[in-house]
Amino acid sequence: MDNGAAKPVIVAIDGPSGTGKSSTSKAVAAQLGLNYLDTGAQYRAITWWMVNNGIDIEDPSAVAAVAGKPEIVSGTDPEGPTITVDGVDVAGPIREQDVTSRVSAVSAVPEVRARITELQRVIASAAVTGIVVEGRDIGTTVLPDADLKIFLTASAEARAARRSGELKGADLDTTREALIKRDAADAGRKTSPLAKAGDAVEVDTTELTLQQVIECVVTLVEEKRAGK
Repeated sequence: MDNGAAKPVIVAIDGPSGTGKSSTSKAVAAQLGLNYLDTGAQYRAITWWMVNNGIDIEDPSAVAAVAGKPEIVSGTDPEGPTITVDGVDVAGPIREQDVTSRVSAVSAVPEVRARITELQRVIASAAVTGIVVEGRDIGTTVLPDADLKIFLTASAEARAARRSGELKGADLDTTREALIKRDAADAGRKTSPLAKAGDAVEVDTTELTLQQVIECVVTLVEEKRAGK
């Protein structure tokens, strides 16, 4: 039956921020020769466009009305993922505070989610060898038929410590509060909330090093590919 070509494997990795999703997903994809998609970057990109174009983020109907306008292109090479909006490289600007503080509000608008979800599905179906897609609602909403679904978790303390490490000089308590607030917004939104799929494998990364998490996920993917 096997004609020598392994069928593309689609891996969904979900979980709240600060669990090591991006680092893990990128490393796993690179190690296994898969594409990689950071869906959070896409939501940040559309948020960046809204902010730059003076759209009132607090007005969901204003956001919905222009959700189809920006052209968002994601490069899926795990060694150097890229993201552009209308041809402009936004990899740096989308990580800045003015975008970070608004991305939950923009992401909650159903028209935005529909637009980005469609984009994600197109990218995943075009991946010849397969793809690791990371986000908040991949296993539940975007790719419910993914071959493997993983839900990364960690304690709020561990996540805040990691985030503070990333955000140089960030205050730990402030970071922790921001993460908890973001979780509540992501889990509480009506459209595609952050949730663990029933058939997802949960990996608690609190006590694990990044390398251990990567090894764990690589093993899960390899077992899946081997048909175990």
